[in-house]
Amino acid sequence: MTSEGRRDLRRLPKAHLHLHFTGAMRHGTLLDLAARHAIRLPDALLDPRPPRLSAADERGWFRFQRLYDIARSVLRHPDDVRRLVHEVAEDEAADGSGWLEIQIDPSGYAARFGGLTAFLELVLAATEAASRATGVGVGVVIGANRTRHPLDARTLARLAVAHAGRGVVGFGLANDERRGPPRDFDRAFRIAARADLLCVPHGGELLGADSVRDCVDALGAHRVGHGVRAVEDPQVLELLAARGITCEVCPTSNVALGVYPDLAAVPLAQLLAAGVPVALGADDPLLFGARLTWQYAAARRHHGLDDAALAELARTSVRASRAPSDVRARLLAGIDAWLELNPG
Repeated sequence: MTSEGRRDLRRLPKAHLHLHFTGAMRHGTLLDLAARHAIRLPDALLDPRPPRLSAADERGWFRFQRLYDIARSVLRHPDDVRRLVHEVAEDEAADGSGWLEIQIDPSGYAARFGGLTAFLELVLAATEAASRATGVGVGVVIGANRTRHPLDARTLARLAVAHAGRGVVGFGLANDERRGPPRDFDRAFRIAARADLLCVPHGGELLGADSVRDCVDALGAHRVGHGVRAVEDPQVLELLAARGITCEVCPTSNVALGVYPDLAAVPLAQLLAAGVPVALGADDPLLFGARLTWQYAAARRHHGLDDAALAELARTSVRASRAPSDVRARLLAGIDAWLELNPG
């Protein structure tokens, strides 16, 4: 693919399918809320530059998770949650995203906000208000934690089902892949699937292609969070391509966590060449330092994708989403219009 075309990537309509709740917070908001609630932040979070991270071993992952947990601790009041959600929607609008699916594990917030249901309903009300204010549609993915007991995941799956059609669009599984194999959570995903929720577990980042296969075979994944290491097994690539299972590729986090040495090494081109649908995501911009448009810019710069190929990534993000039909139609038409622009 050539690098021809230099249309403004912020004006490219797109959907954002891989973004975590606290990890989407603006750095300035983190500092402001920490000061307001007298929370002392470590130097790694005070610095506006992204922290040095690695997930090559469990110790490295623990450091990443610890920073995430500290950042989450600044959310103490319902207004903090409303602010975060509103600002995230503003940032999505600035990046050309017309639809966002944001993933959250209510278990990490429930104790401070009156329980799982109360917290989720606070978030859903906040997303509805933010959508009205910004024009960005927002769906919520309830994410279970694979380091916790599978019974906890079933509780969250039932919570997701109870709010299906009320703002919750999917059910996921996150945290360290080296703990909690997918098959341990199959019953939770069956609960979610019976309510026609999207099944979107993480896999194939910290572990290899078998992790991706297990997400598909054991959990019935409609999309796989990351999935990049599927390239290590041609049969897994064929499986993803044949079933049209989208990989939510997050180049910045792949490099930040030490999965690949640099952006050029992220196997985006290999996935596309194998016919695997790909949607780009930012994962945790608070910790990785780059939001959605930057992921498209990286695909242009480091993988030589021209504007037609970038537009197809945007189309895939829309088609793989649970955006309402009118939103999907508007975004897809906008992508076609973007390609008709003179790149200047």
